[in-house]
Amino acid sequence: MIKVLREWVNRYFSDPQVIILAFLLIAGFLFILTMGDMLTPVLAGAVIAYLLEGVVALLQRYRTPRLVAVILVFLLFMTCLIMLIFILIPLLVNQIGQLLQEVPSMIIRGQKELTELQASYPQYISEGQINQITSFLGGELTKLGQHIPSISVASVRGLLTLLVYLILVPLLVFFFLKDKVKIMDWLTGFLPADRELSTEVWREVNQQIGNYVRGKIWEIFIVWGVSYITFITLELKFTMLLSLFVGLSVLVPYIGATIMFFPVGLVAYFQWGWDSSFIYAMTALGIIQALDGNLLVPLLLGEVVDMHPVAIIVAVLVFGGLWGIWGLVFAIPLATLVHAVIKAWVKQRLTRNKKDKT
Repeated sequence: MIKVLREWVNRYFSDPQVIILAFLLIAGFLFILTMGDMLTPVLAGAVIAYLLEGVVALLQRYRTPRLVAVILVFLLFMTCLIMLIFILIPLLVNQIGQLLQEVPSMIIRGQKELTELQASYPQYISEGQINQITSFLGGELTKLGQHIPSISVASVRGLLTLLVYLILVPLLVFFFLKDKVKIMDWLTGFLPADRELSTEVWREVNQQIGNYVRGKIWEIFIVWGVSYITFITLELKFTMLLSLFVGLSVLVPYIGATIMFFPVGLVAYFQWGWDSSFIYAMTALGIIQALDGNLLVPLLLGEVVDMHPVAIIVAVLVFGGLWGIWGLVFAIPLATLVHAVIKAWVKQRLTRNKKDKT
């Protein structure tokens, strides 16, 4: 058994290029795992700068000096950030407050509906089951009410942390964009000179993830906008809140679109009941999700992420289980990294076998 394992290791891990790539991946993983919480503003600034770099590169193609392009893109980023803080967030907070105020009345109405359902179908639903459901919901509301004072106290610390982030992250974004070449040269100075396999993996991952992120951003805004127009036309409550989450749900393929039917359906039901407006709202949401998956995604993303749907679902489940919400958001880029590593590894192996035969 030991001999077999030794032969397998010598076959696949004897190449120094593979060892360098494995070392870099493990070191990066351990760095994020151990120091990710402390360096959250730095990581956030690096991710945002990476996303904005595509716009800077686009301006440079039109003969715009890099410093001018960085300043223009940074001003655009700050404008969007200010609009987010002073326009979108207050509107969302207001709608969340309205939703929380209506939750008790929704529970009372739900209890009434369950009672009527139990009276119509006593063989399927018992009175004890209804009491268990209402007791559970009432207990959760009580716990929420008890946690509100502690949340308000903790929010002071959270507010201070947010203020620090609002200062540090934009500064880091600007310097990451402005001094990109200097920073990359400094980082690569610590890497081995012979790193062809790692460079090839980075080149492919950079291209794939860059195209994927740009396509996803457009997809989010388009689905968000179409959902907002649809919901406001139907006069559905909490339009901005629901449409935003419908747009963000595209970050989690398949699963996100399915989950969003529940909150939209609950709000529509408690607003209209089993009315035609409820059917219109759910049908409209289904059409939006269908057009997104069958028209918008192929148009925007194409073959950017050449992975089977089963592989995508597995990636969402695995990385979501490892890192929670952030794992769900970055599941496809992380899966793209794994796919690129395996692809480059196999390619390197085939190239080496051909050289050995010749």
